[in-house]
Amino acid sequence: MNYITDILYWISSGLLVPVILILIFFFLRSLLLLGGFFSQYLTMRQSGTLLHKEVKELSADNLSTLADRLPKGKLPVAECISKMMEHRNSPAKVNFLLDEYECMIERELETPKMFTKMGPMLGLMGTLIPMGPALVGLSSGDIASMAYNMQVAFATTVIGLFAGGVGFVVKSVRQRWYRRDMGALNYIADMLDENRSK
Repeated sequence: MNYITDILYWISSGLLVPVILILIFFFLRSLLLLGGFFSQYLTMRQSGTLLHKEVKELSADNLSTLADRLPKGKLPVAECISKMMEHRNSPAKVNFLLDEYECMIERELETPKMFTKMGPMLGLMGTLIPMGPALVGLSSGDIASMAYNMQVAFATTVIGLFAGGVGFVVKSVRQRWYRRDMGALNYIADMLDENRSK
């Protein structure tokens, strides 16, 4: 039985360094994610508002000129609408563009989803792994060793929760944006279908 518990201890202790390295990577990546999200927020606040205003005012009379009225800038939904208007006479191409945009949405949400789940999980691993040596140090009276291991445990928890929190916020806001975009794209696709059937 001692051999089994020793093996488990060696495995868990060996995982500490990889867990810490991954958490450091997650922390740096979450900072980049925050920067990209802030830039996207500014774009959505300016161009996104104008675009959805145009979609709300859309009618059969002004549908053909929609591409010319779209806001300029790197807005993926605007690019998708422009392509849909170019291929307005091809229902298959319009549906393909809608599917392509949905794939882009899933791709954009993958990283924040991973941070939301993996950040706290790795933080918990980084907390539990040093707790064993900390308890051993406490039992043997080695307070310095115990304090060091506890410091590692709490630091990994904070970084894991930070990455998870950033991922959750970015995922939640982006999901709302993309849901609104998909509503606009489906509305335009339906209007194109109505125009073709006339």
